[in-house]
Amino acid sequence: MTPDVVLRYADRLLPRYTSYPTAPHFTPAITTDDYAGWLTAVPDESRLSLYFHVPFCRSMCWYCGCHTTVTGRDDPIARYVATLRQEVALVARHLGGRRTVTHIHFGGGTPTLMQPDDFLALMEDVRRHFAVASDAEIAIEIDPRTLTQDMAVALSAGGVTRASLGVQSFDGKVQRIINRVQPFEQTRNAVRMLRAAGIRSINMDLLYGLPGQTLTSCIDTAQRVLELMPDRLAVFGYAHVPNFKPHQRKFMTEALPDGKQRHAQAEYIAATLEDAGYQRVGLDHYARPDDPLAVAARNGTLHRNFQGYTTDSADTLIGLGASSIGRLPGGFVQNTVVIREYLQAIEAGQLATVKGYRLTAEDRLRAAVIETVMCDYAVDLDAVCRKFGADPNALLATAGPVLDTLVTDGIAERRQHTIRVRPDARPLVRAVAAAFDQFFGKGQAQHARAV
Repeated sequence: MTPDVVLRYADRLLPRYTSYPTAPHFTPAITTDDYAGWLTAVPDESRLSLYFHVPFCRSMCWYCGCHTTVTGRDDPIARYVATLRQEVALVARHLGGRRTVTHIHFGGGTPTLMQPDDFLALMEDVRRHFAVASDAEIAIEIDPRTLTQDMAVALSAGGVTRASLGVQSFDGKVQRIINRVQPFEQTRNAVRMLRAAGIRSINMDLLYGLPGQTLTSCIDTAQRVLELMPDRLAVFGYAHVPNFKPHQRKFMTEALPDGKQRHAQAEYIAATLEDAGYQRVGLDHYARPDDPLAVAARNGTLHRNFQGYTTDSADTLIGLGASSIGRLPGGFVQNTVVIREYLQAIEAGQLATVKGYRLTAEDRLRAAVIETVMCDYAVDLDAVCRKFGADPNALLATAGPVLDTLVTDGIAERRQHTIRVRPDARPLVRAVAAAFDQFFGKGQAQHARAV
């Protein structure tokens, strides 16, 4: 792949494909009645994954694209957690029976702003209403700046097996620009607290493409992170969507690295991590070779969902909390983003669904193809279509012209019905996935840069 091809594709806006169809295509046509019906219809033998969204932070990071709000008080968080507990019971009643749960993930916001006792009470409710597998992965996202010793102990007591710490950058200049001043020592102390409490699996999140970032600062950050010996890292490109997140207007667009610079930053971070023995997993994750994520990537069992690359193979994902998204056999559902509306609905004994998407057979086929491309950098259309009773030629009737261009540009290779992303073009894998997306380019969806 030539440098000019990288430049042509790097600045293209493409979905991250943590779902298909992607969230911008959800509609209000899906109601609480649809969600209730879909919950009731989940097969008894289905394994479940639970996602809890906790939309509170102590301060706003200017790069943030998450649904969160700033509060200096604990009372709103306590009320919210009490409502989460009500939603757990409400969803469990619709499901019927005590379903098996194999993965639990707490995201935000800053989930560890919950009081330790509130977190433990929530986990107790989860175990009362669901059969949490003995080997279930229970993960939580953490802001090292606010983590306390008491919370670290509570996380371990509640069964947390994996902690994901936000780092982004250790460059002091960049930290001041993005309104997230977080010295290395603060992150190191958080890691020590977690490990001392018994939580051994540590993830860290880094960002590239931030204002003020340079190749040197990206490499320095990666090297400092390696001193903390994380099991996994996620290295994301900053997504600049000021129309969607107004606080991102703190950054002047011209102050952001261009596509060429972003690509260089991503690749230099990758080289630093790979030189240290980490295996590159999918588009933006890195893991120690013996980590379950790296093992899944090697044996072809890697998955991708709203939390990124995962070993989670659960049939159904239940989203709990304001803005959370669920994936059921019937389709996708999303709770209201507005915290007040979420509280009112759940406290009244009603589901908080405000939009979603009803999956068709065609959607399920394309979702499988896209996930396979994103996870394996290749897809055998004959094999995938065989599972769905579909004709690969019909699929290629729409994707073929785009794939031909990708082949000409040196991004993909095609042999009959097998498509592969060239090794040197893997950072552009979303461009290949987009070839199979029948919604791409339609509507007003805003996406992230390809690199």
